[in-house]
Amino acid sequence: MTELMPAEGVFSLIWLLIALPLAGAAVLIFGGRRTNAWGPYLGVLTVAASAVIGVLMLLGMMQDPAEARTYGQTLFTWVFSGTFEADMAFQLDQLSIVFVLLITIVGTLIHVYSLGYMAHDPNRRKFFGYLNLFVAAMLLLVLANNYLLLYVGWEGVGLASYLLISFWQHKPSAAAAGKKAFIINRVGDVGLSLAIMLMFVTFGSVSFQDVFGSADQASEGTLTALGLLLLLAACGKSAQFPLQAWLLDAMEGPTPVSALIHAATMVTAGVYLIARSNSIFDNAEYAAMAVVIVGLITMFMGAIIGSAKDDIKKSLAGSTMSQIGYMVVAVGLGPIGYVFGIFHLLTHGVFKAGLFLGAGSVMHGMNDNVNMRRYGALRAFMVITFGTFLCGYLAIIGIPPFSGFWSKDSIIHAAFEQGWVVGWLTVIAAGITGFYMTRMVVMTFFGKARWEDDAHPHESPAVMTVPLIILAFGSVFLGMALVFWGDIVSWLEPVVGYEEGEALLPEWALIVISLGFVIAGGVIAWLQYGRRQIPIEPPRGSVLTRAARQDLYGDVVNDALVVEPTYYTSRFLVWFDNKGVDGFVNGSAAFVGGLSGRMRRYQTGFARSYALSMVGGAVLVVLALVLVRIS
Repeated sequence: MTELMPAEGVFSLIWLLIALPLAGAAVLIFGGRRTNAWGPYLGVLTVAASAVIGVLMLLGMMQDPAEARTYGQTLFTWVFSGTFEADMAFQLDQLSIVFVLLITIVGTLIHVYSLGYMAHDPNRRKFFGYLNLFVAAMLLLVLANNYLLLYVGWEGVGLASYLLISFWQHKPSAAAAGKKAFIINRVGDVGLSLAIMLMFVTFGSVSFQDVFGSADQASEGTLTALGLLLLLAACGKSAQFPLQAWLLDAMEGPTPVSALIHAATMVTAGVYLIARSNSIFDNAEYAAMAVVIVGLITMFMGAIIGSAKDDIKKSLAGSTMSQIGYMVVAVGLGPIGYVFGIFHLLTHGVFKAGLFLGAGSVMHGMNDNVNMRRYGALRAFMVITFGTFLCGYLAIIGIPPFSGFWSKDSIIHAAFEQGWVVGWLTVIAAGITGFYMTRMVVMTFFGKARWEDDAHPHESPAVMTVPLIILAFGSVFLGMALVFWGDIVSWLEPVVGYEEGEALLPEWALIVISLGFVIAGGVIAWLQYGRRQIPIEPPRGSVLTRAARQDLYGDVVNDALVVEPTYYTSRFLVWFDNKGVDGFVNGSAAFVGGLSGRMRRYQTGFARSYALSMVGGAVLVVLALVLVRIS
């Protein structure tokens, strides 16, 4: 572990990164109606101020040598019981700073976009308060220097996501989606809580320094258990198999929520957790293998689901599942992939946020209609939205020199260093990405207009399009900047480690193969949707298509394996409690009451009755004695 440097100068403001959006959330949530007019702007300014501080910290870190870029700040000890202590302490290093910048900069742009998108919502003050709360919790998660404090941020993110997903709670579907996300995430959170307990039992501490410094001394079985528990937590937050079912339903929330939570930040928390815990996974081979398997499964599930959805936001949500799967595969590969998983996380956060906000812009101009079969020919009416969306599209499918090409190509290269199977699977998934994203662009912006009669498509206001332009700029240049100027590999190596494996194919061959698959997927989508009239009503489709429309029956499986057994178990327990436990207690009381009632009949209150009873008893005793002597 790298030695912690004291947080001095601008680094002494680490706590302020969290405090600013948290204070904004407190004012907006508890300030009441008096904050309605200026509250949303306060929410924007607090997150923007954190972004400025983050940029200043990055510039300060760049002035220090690589081995002295880890800063620690302890405010106070907030938990102490026996030998257990946990500090309110923060750690800023090369890994956490990239997350800080992603959260605050993308978060600021989404806040600005929300000023226009939520302009007419009567509860927009609360909306911005929940956004600020989410940003604060996410910053706490990535800046904590111990797992217990990370857990606080982890749960804070879960709470804020519930509030944002179910923000339009007057819609039953939104309320149900919020509850679904909350419950499924709690399943994953159990894994993190158990992992923290096991860490304390094993290492006597939950701080990163102590756990990572002693990880190689623990048994393989303990480390495997820790890795699997952390993977369970990551599956919940990052919507990975088998806890992925909440993500698509979460699209019921406002579009800025989809961009912030389900593209740039929350779903990346699981990837951060695995990358931060690299010392554990490096010494737990089977846990790392499980990470790769989970990532591969989710990568294909998300891509297949995204290929069949007509709802533009749900199609993008399937894409998010798939791209996070890429990241999970990368970090599961170990030192050859940690850096590239984080690399793709950064580029994906930018271009996917742009795609979601672009989808919101389309919805804004189409009376909030999300059905792509009711779009078409919008490129002439939404020129800025089309241009920015196109940049995100070229970035996500990995066309050079757009951002996604550099990060996804790096993951594919690392996968082939691991083995042929993993490598080819990542290439095939890239081809499916080319298909569903081309399908989305064609159905939305090309072909003939298929609008409803009351639709009047128009470009969104500047407060919404300016963030789109900035994110489009990042979609084009961020990848190149991180490769040629930022040198993302050398930047992250001191924290997560890096090693090169033996390449099974030359790099140029892998580029040609992956681009070939992507272009093939795009051509197939164009032939199917670009050259044919798109029907308003979706055709029946193949068995796989029908399954994808039903989210590959994820909800059906959950209902069969979890919901229904839980329902009937709870009914049985209620019956047993009423008839068994309560029946025994009430029956015992009734028995004692009845017995005492009958015994009271013999308490007449007359002395002669009692005397007669005594005489009778005495006679019985005498008779017994006589019988004994005779025998």
